[in-house]
Amino acid sequence: MKLSQASDYAFRAVLYLAKQGVGNRVDAQTISEVENIPKRFLLKTFRKLAQTDIIESYRGKYGGYALAKDPADVTLLDVVEAVEGPIEVNRCLVEPEACNKQGADTCRIHHALYDVRETITDKLKEYTFAKLLAE
Repeated sequence: MKLSQASDYAFRAVLYLAKQGVGNRVDAQTISEVENIPKRFLLKTFRKLAQTDIIESYRGKYGGYALAKDPADVTLLDVVEAVEGPIEVNRCLVEPEACNKQGADTCRIHHALYDVRETITDKLKEYTFAKLLAE
């Protein structure tokens, strides 16, 4: 499993907004320049983060983006799932029809991979943006 570049951009952008404080607006161009994130990818990422209420988007002359929640209430898992969807270690866990076992008993590997997925999601839940700011 590999997190995409989109997750990396999202982590950096949300951390930047967390540094500014909840509700404090920053324009996309500034974030793009400071965090070295291509603006078009940043805007695409921000749309996804806004749809999941992690950030707020403001239009107009004084528009921009701001963290919508307390950094203690936003985890790395929240950001990954907003940008990439649910964590998947194996397609069979989310699409049983994709399993090569073809409807036979659940593959023994499923149980192990389920545990792996749970470990990954639990670890991503541990890291809030408040915790990252404090480090």
